[in-house]
Amino acid sequence: MIVLIAPETDIPNELEILNQLFQEGLQFFHLRKPNKNYKEHCAYLHQIDAKYHNRIVTHYFHELINEFDLKGIHFQEQKRRDCLNTPSDYFVKFNNMYGKTISSSFHEPEEVEQCDFEFDYHLLSPVFSSISKQGYEGRGFDVNHINKLIIGMGGVTTDNLSEFDKLGFKGVGVLGGIWKSKSPIEDFVKMQAFFNAQLTENN
Repeated sequence: MIVLIAPETDIPNELEILNQLFQEGLQFFHLRKPNKNYKEHCAYLHQIDAKYHNRIVTHYFHELINEFDLKGIHFQEQKRRDCLNTPSDYFVKFNNMYGKTISSSFHEPEEVEQCDFEFDYHLLSPVFSSISKQGYEGRGFDVNHINKLIIGMGGVTTDNLSEFDKLGFKGVGVLGGIWKSKSPIEDFVKMQAFFNAQLTENN
């Protein structure tokens, strides 16, 4: 499973690359644009072919799910703590969450393990030292003992996918490994081939 995180600030040819990645089979794109307001999020989504909207998960402005046929919503760590003590109060404002994914970010394996809310998947970072954030040192988390769908983030490249697999992760969350790559499409295809091979092996 590959979760692609949007670059925090727009980069040249971003939407062109993104549409190509969707064509290559990208299923999970996390729209994480902390500097964009609601209107700018809408403008960004309108530049993506509507047939791919159901592969997009939004980090901010969860109410976008009422206006666009998105895949789901994601909770940053603090928002999860602030909003999910009484989940029914939070979700009441959304028209239709049926079939949508709900995920969240974590920075400690223990917190994933102890979390009562049933997320569809959990992003845990930093596993290895970040490519996109300087000074964000990897901690080599091993999650083999946790029976939840955990996606590893931090320092993901085409060369270390088997390391994530050995540590018990069911996929990777990638940012710099694609957006800072000189060949983002080719690298995504390689990553996808790795996980497709894993699925075949496990079935």
